[in-house]
Parts: sequence; structure tokens; C-alpha cells
Amino acid sequence: MKNNIKKAIALLVIATTLISCSKSEDAVSGTGSLKIQFENGFAGNELVLGAANMPTSQNEVLKVSSIKYIVSNIVLTKEDGSTFTYPKASSYFIVDESTPSSLILNLSNVPAANYKSITFGIGVDQAQYELGQTGIADFWTTAQNAGMTWSWASGFKFLAFEGTFTSSTVTTDTSFMIHTGKTGTDYNYTEVSLALPEDALVRTNITPQIHLSTDLSKIIDGTNKINLTAHNGMGMGAMIMGGSDLPLITANLSSMFTVEHVHNNPN
Repeated sequence: MKNNIKKAIALLVIATTLISCSKSEDAVSGTGSLKIQFENGFAGNELVLGAANMPTSQNEVLKVSSIKYIVSNIVLTKEDGSTFTYPKASSYFIVDESTPSSLILNLSNVPAANYKSITFGIGVDQAQYELGQTGIADFWTTAQNAGMTWSWASGFKFLAFEGTFTSSTVTTDTSFMIHTGKTGTDYNYTEVSLALPEDALVRTNITPQIHLSTDLSKIIDGTNKINLTAHNGMGMGAMIMGGSDLPLITANLSSMFTVEHVHNNPN
């Protein structure tokens, strides 16, 4: 009798394990969707366009009127270390604070998996740029319409950060304009890699949302400190679109993003 009971228990355990494994395998098959949400802030505070922000380490007070940046080349890393690269032709987005719908990127046909980190570019990578204007024609038109291009020779604006500032010597609101992109021998494209605090569980019936916080103060007040007052002159305000400070600003961008949390939301 005891042997029969033991056998019955053993069979039940095996059956339960097989069912559990089967359900687990079913759960990570197929494809699903993933959302990436950007929340732009400034030095730990919510960004309000046109409102004064906290002073930077250079004792300058910025009022941001516009912030746009190109997000591209999204790569997701699975828990086993393998990666999924989102198709490059679909992997160019413009995040624009004045357009709320642009703050959430919607990725489709993502293989079901547990993803532990994300990598993306700020700007358009040089290899894609070198394909020529026809190689990225659709996005070129989108970027033109968004004011995120120069001439084709200079290509795309990777980041456009604009507004006004004051300082101890600049006492009235004075315009500033920072545009990154290809300048001379500097291409100024950069990548950001972020570990997720919990796995993003892409499933056919679960659409994770990765919530990213963006600290715009890091553009000029990151590892490299950029003084807008030093660039102010000739009645045109502070304009940084080239020169030695632009690669320093580009280097700051990789520390501008942090992961707040991940929502694994059922569809």
C-alpha cells in the first residue's frame, strides 16, 4: 500500500513538472511588443518647458524651450546573454518633449524572452549615414519635418537643446542653442547601455514598459562642465554646434539616462 502511495506521489510530481515546463515553454514562444517611455527632467525635477530650473554647477539658470533627440539602434539583451537587435530600418525615433506621443516608443515583433538590459544610440550611426540620403530616405524626411537635419552634407541633428539662460554676468534671459551631430572629423554619435532593475518579460500576452528618466542637466553639467556664458557673444546668445565642447557634450549624454522601473503589463 505504501509503495503504491509513493508511486502515485512520484507520478504526480513528474506530471506536475512536465505541465509546468510545458507552460513555461509556451509562455516564452512567439513574439510580443515592448514600450520604452522617456520622462525628461532637469537635475531631479520635472521638466516644464519655459520655466526656470535649478542652477547648474556653473551657477547658470536655464529655461528650456525645446528638447529633441534621436533614439536609434535598439538592442535588447536576454537573461542568457544573447541579444535581439531591433530591425535597423524601423529603429529610428525622435523624442520631442513638446509631442507627448513621441515620448513612448512602441516596438513590435519582439521575440518572447526575459530581457535584462537595453542599449540604444543617440543619433544616427555613421554606417547608416554613409549609405547616403536614399539609404535612409523615409527617416530623413521625418527628421526634416521635425527640424532635426542640417544639409545632407552635415546630416542629422542628433540632439537639439534650446532655451534661454541667465548667470551672474548675464542678467537678462539670453538664448542658448546646443545641436549635436556630424561636425568636421567628429561624428558625435553615442550609445547608452542600461541594466534593467527587473527583467522585461516580453510575451504574446504581456507588453513590458521600460520607464527611463532623462536628466537634461547632464547635457552641460555632467562629467564635463560646459559654461554657456563663455559661449555668449555677438548678440546671438550661446550657440554650440561645433568646436571642442561638442564632443564633451556628446560624452555627457551616456550618463543622462537611468531606468526608473519596468512594468510587465498583461495585454
